[in-house]
Amino acid sequence: MNIFAAGLFTETNSFSPFPTCKSDFDVVRPQDLKDGTRDMRDMVPFVQWKNKSAARNDNFLFGLSGWAQPAGLTLKFDYESLRDEILASLQECRLVDVILLSLHGAMIADGYDDCEGDLISAIRQQVGSNVIIAVELDLHCHLTHTMIEYADIINTYKEYPHVDVGVRGDELFDLAIDASLALIRPTMALFDCKMVGMYPTSSPEMRGFIKSMVETEQLDEVLSVSFAHSFPYGDIPDAGARVLVVTNNNLPLARKLAEKLGRLVFSLRHQIHFDSLPMETALSKALDIIATEKKGLSKPVVVADQSDNAGAGAPSDSTFALRWLLDHQVREAATAIFYDPQVVKLAIAAGVGAELNLRLGGKLGLTSGEPLDLFVTVTQIKNNYVHRFPQQQGEPVSIPIGNVVALCASGIDIVVSSERCQCYSPCIFDDLGIPASSKKLLIVKSMQHFYEAFALIARGVIYMAAPGAVPPIMQQIPYQRMSTKDKYPWIDKSLTLST
Repeated sequence: MNIFAAGLFTETNSFSPFPTCKSDFDVVRPQDLKDGTRDMRDMVPFVQWKNKSAARNDNFLFGLSGWAQPAGLTLKFDYESLRDEILASLQECRLVDVILLSLHGAMIADGYDDCEGDLISAIRQQVGSNVIIAVELDLHCHLTHTMIEYADIINTYKEYPHVDVGVRGDELFDLAIDASLALIRPTMALFDCKMVGMYPTSSPEMRGFIKSMVETEQLDEVLSVSFAHSFPYGDIPDAGARVLVVTNNNLPLARKLAEKLGRLVFSLRHQIHFDSLPMETALSKALDIIATEKKGLSKPVVVADQSDNAGAGAPSDSTFALRWLLDHQVREAATAIFYDPQVVKLAIAAGVGAELNLRLGGKLGLTSGEPLDLFVTVTQIKNNYVHRFPQQQGEPVSIPIGNVVALCASGIDIVVSSERCQCYSPCIFDDLGIPASSKKLLIVKSMQHFYEAFALIARGVIYMAAPGAVPPIMQQIPYQRMSTKDKYPWIDKSLTLST
């Protein structure tokens, strides 16, 4: 069997102050793997698909994988160029039985509200109806009817943080093979939950809902269940949470179960969103917790600066929280990851141990705040640093973030990178000589992906809605195209929901 795999992956924030260009994409092509300049070992889910193909003695054909840090609209020509490169690579493979796609599901380009739907439909037009197209999406996708029409099977991650990318990839592979062998005939149904929000799966309520999804998957004729949270910073008409159920040639059952689960998650709407506190409240609460710690039992309090999360398209250079720490003379604190390539360049030129006057952050827009003029000591430098995002199985996902420096200003350790990236793991502190577990307070620029790794060392976790480009409070997002007239949290009543 010939199995073709490709991916195009970025999450578009309609309100981000800068566009996504082709140069922003980290593109891996077959030749990169052939000549050894790139390695597939940490390319989830491609490495799983390759290994499972090898175990079956299938012919694995890799087309292209392009990934870009979330930002604003992708330029039209740049999206079309990457799309057409995937199509050309597929054309070169000639006879293909299964196509596996790793896509985000919330990529928007000039002229394309639904890049993934456009790509899937173009692939279907090229290969015809007999080839199985199976798609793995981020759970922060905008699930559209175009995707459903042209793909045979779609699933999304179940976990937020996304620690199950490889697990869901394995499941998709097995379903795609069975469909190609005519052992199953996948049928898919969507249910619109009429909700917009961010739903961390670390909460008890979301854990219970995931359990309900998994139990539903054990029913006869049910192949897969997904809850697409959607991406609230993508301002398109199709934004909003949806449940997707895939059954074996039983569309009425798929529709029935999708509606049942959709109504269940809607009933949990008051319980599953982030409890994000205003900055003053969040940081004061953190200091109160620190003040009550028992001697010898110290663990850091972790505060998530959600509004400056690069993983949702924010600049990651806002100074509001750091200014608060400095104004309140907080010590034994650390924060990561600031994006400021000029500061990184200056710190590297000066070297470890240098003392400098630097202007940090506040460069990329009004939501970044005012720059901070700081007297700092350069405590560590790492060139070509790779940040690590833990997974449930296999190796962590490795994310290159350029050169990284650690600075110390007024007793506060600050990690600054030359490439934007949210904070996934305490390794970003530890690797730069800042023992994360010994700090009293850690402020991480992340919405939720930090949680899996930081919860292991934290005394408490606080979600903070500081000023910034990606407010975690939905009513603060200035939508222009997505209607809020029939969605929670703008409308808080039992709605007549429809597919």
